[in-house]
Amino acid sequence: MKSEKEISASDLIDARIKELADWRGKALAHVRKLIKQADPQVIETWKWRGVPVWEHDGIICTGETYKTAVKLTFANGASLDDPSRLFNASLEGNARRAIDIHEGDKLNESAFKTLIRAAVALNTAKKLKRK
Repeated sequence: MKSEKEISASDLIDARIKELADWRGKALAHVRKLIKQADPQVIETWKWRGVPVWEHDGIICTGETYKTAVKLTFANGASLDDPSRLFNASLEGNARRAIDIHEGDKLNESAFKTLIRAAVALNTAKKLKRK
């Protein structure tokens, strides 16, 4: 059997979705699909002993799963415009913002993709500044 380090992050995320086998797995699979649609160059990683992470020139967001929520934490969420008010958690932080999805919630897909693209643009701009 392969160790976690020998398995690709995408395969580990697939396994997490399958393992959840409930609304949380469906929600995680759905946001993953939207992230890939919004940014076809996104890189999937697996960090902190079991957290799916989507990156492009830095972390875009993480996808943690809890008993009552799927939490999408945007590393630089406080710096992003959120006119559709998708952020509903971790609002007090200086950097991060999160979207908690609960069973039965409907995510505004268009606004979510816009937020993903804004996070990528911010990461890319920060990377260019460092050069």
